Amino acid sequence: MGLVSLDLVRLDHLLSVDTVSMTAVLQAGVRGPDAEAALGEHGLTLGHYPQSFEFASIGGFAVTRSSGQSSAGFGRFDDMVVGLRMATPIGELILGSSPANAAGPDLREVVMSSEGTLGVVTEVTVRVRPVADEKVYEAWSFPTFAEGAEAVRRLSQDRTLPTVLRLSDEAETMVNLASQSDIGGEGVTGCLMIVGHEGAAVAALRAEVAVVLEAFGGTRLGEERGQSWAEGRFHAPYLRDSMLDAGVLVETLETATFWSNRERLYTAVKRALETSLGEGVLVLCHISHVYETGCSLYFTVAARQADDPLEQWLAAKAAASDAMIAAGATITHHHAVGTDHKPWLEREIGPVGVAMLRGLKAAVDPAGVLNPGVLIP
Repeated sequence: MGLVSLDLVRLDHLLSVDTVSMTAVLQAGVRGPDAEAALGEHGLTLGHYPQSFEFASIGGFAVTRSSGQSSAGFGRFDDMVVGLRMATPIGELILGSSPANAAGPDLREVVMSSEGTLGVVTEVTVRVRPVADEKVYEAWSFPTFAEGAEAVRRLSQDRTLPTVLRLSDEAETMVNLASQSDIGGEGVTGCLMIVGHEGAAVAALRAEVAVVLEAFGGTRLGEERGQSWAEGRFHAPYLRDSMLDAGVLVETLETATFWSNRERLYTAVKRALETSLGEGVLVLCHISHVYETGCSLYFTVAARQADDPLEQWLAAKAAASDAMIAAGATITHHHAVGTDHKPWLEREIGPVGVAMLRGLKAAVDPAGVLNPGVLIP
């Protein structure tokens, strides 16, 4: 069977900016840094910073329903998209004639989770905002992960959200701060929270957030650690190969659930990973994205490599995915489905959901030539 790889690297332009409506049209091949640079010439920003920011493209953000590190304040990428153009085998699909409508199901959402299986996104129209007058990143500590999570929930449900809001559990805090001065004065203890404020009224919101965090047991640690996180936010993926070379298996996975189910899900996934990977495994977790109704849990694991590290990880990933489904959570919050999560998709969306996806695929790509093997069960 022959394969064709489609490269959108030359679709690399900012096509237009509407400073009245505060939208911009970007071609799908524009990389994250280039998008920010082009918008910056107009005094604007998209504000989408996933860990893949340095290399991922606007089209990739769209078709995987990406979520960036500033999602608490700016929203996920699907919140930013107001229009799309997509080339399909049966013709071009153009969406986004208005900021909102009731003209049938929102086909933007279909495109934004399609992973290239229904067509090739060529242009994306996004919401933009002025470049922030001020940016402040600070660190807080909480005695336990549960107490910190309650503080995050309150901020989310009161709609008193900073731009960046991330909470590490005890294990992740220990690892992240092991080479720094301690939090509690007697070793690395507690749970680290990173809070970032961007905009024109930083002082007022910062004070309002601080009142809530202190009420839930938070202790302000200052800006040094917060700024350190901001400066190194894209570095972690580069460490994985070095760790593998040293005989340490390092991988990540993520999920999401409602607030009332957070503790159950956290415990179940952590137990599944520890059981599968055995003695000496280190399972870290942080709340990476938050909503009024729930949050995303992002897990990192480090374990001694087995003779076959790929099979070792696939077994652990399967155990964690089974635990997510059994706990009533999603198998992916922002890493999309691809091939890794496809075996669990039917258990999440049910047979009717699968039938709908297959119907879309058959209608738009009857020959099945677009990104075969991913997403569609």
